Amino acid sequence: MKTNMGNSIEDIELYIHIPFCVKKCNYCDFLSFAPEAFGNDLLIKEMYVNALCSEIEFKGRLYEHNKVTSIFIGGGTPSSLETNYIVKIMDVINKSFNVSNDAEITIECNPGTVNFESLSVYKSLGINRLSFGLQSTDDNELKALGRIHDYRSFLNSIDATIKAGFDNYNVDLMYGLPGQSLRSLRKSLSDVIRFNPKHLSVYSLIIEENTPFYEKYNDDYINQCMGKRTSFLPDENELYEMTAFVKAFLKGRGFQQYEISNFAKNGYECRHNIGYWTRNQYIGMGLGASSLYDETRYRNISNVDDYIKNWSATNPTNEFEEVERITKEESMYEYMILGLRMNRGVSAEEFYDIYGRTLENVYGSQIERLINQELLINDGNRIKPTPRGLELQNIVAREFIK
Repeated sequence: MKTNMGNSIEDIELYIHIPFCVKKCNYCDFLSFAPEAFGNDLLIKEMYVNALCSEIEFKGRLYEHNKVTSIFIGGGTPSSLETNYIVKIMDVINKSFNVSNDAEITIECNPGTVNFESLSVYKSLGINRLSFGLQSTDDNELKALGRIHDYRSFLNSIDATIKAGFDNYNVDLMYGLPGQSLRSLRKSLSDVIRFNPKHLSVYSLIIEENTPFYEKYNDDYINQCMGKRTSFLPDENELYEMTAFVKAFLKGRGFQQYEISNFAKNGYECRHNIGYWTRNQYIGMGLGASSLYDETRYRNISNVDDYIKNWSATNPTNEFEEVERITKEESMYEYMILGLRMNRGVSAEEFYDIYGRTLENVYGSQIERLINQELLINDGNRIKPTPRGLELQNIVAREFIK
């Protein structure tokens, strides 16, 4: 579907999708793949990056008056790309968009795919935040997840990170893994905080369709969700203990939980992700990337051959796989659902400024019900989730969807 997106003077965020991975993990359902699947990995990388840069240039002309406040290079594993490609992508972004001098610029990295030289290049490009997909420091758990690295690879990567001058980096960890114990989770957290990361994303495993984990563990996952006995995954009570432990452990070490799965030292919250949760406008570029602009959601072409063909053409078209116009009602409940993922909640004043209606008028009964269930609190101007409300986010979200 072809469409044109209009201009405004508002701030925007950029997401750049790099779909390449060294190896697909057993739990991953993201739009990613090993480039070797296409025969010539160097050729497919070059063709993709050229097409991506063509899209960036095209979108830069559409949004030349917008100011870019954050850039997130995600995947896949962007750090699996040779550094000359990252240089080219950043160069085209800076030439095509009005990037704020204080923009937060993040690149996702896997342990073992970066070294001092590559990280020094990232630093020279203005990239000021790294996000490491570690998941665990237990080598057996990493092997079960299908990760390409071991804990030693992470140690080497962090050593290079510090030497290259980065002090703002995130580490991803997972819990609720097959065979995982509270003891091994404690060790993973203890191992990681020794290196003083400023941000941690700690996720509970979700079994997704069309993954090796789905074939192996989905029945067990259903039992876990229903509170029944499990065979491989931690049971419901163990999972609850892990969730409570993560929060208490990190709080005791100076990390504030500012979103369901995200914890940061003061001032190091991920600005890009907060933009998503507060419905800031963002432009996604790359295979299957999504955008939200002027209350319209767009999703890029998700077939790599079609994507490269379109953006490699002499006169590429602004073509999308999906275009969805968001109604006012949908926008309002997205505002509530996403905003209540964060411990700061949603602002009654901001809601009125955006929608011209009061929170009480639109969602008064739902908010009252959730306050009575001790899932929300009202501090006068903001509606915030309680700690229990963050844990029972599905119950909170259901109240706002008709």
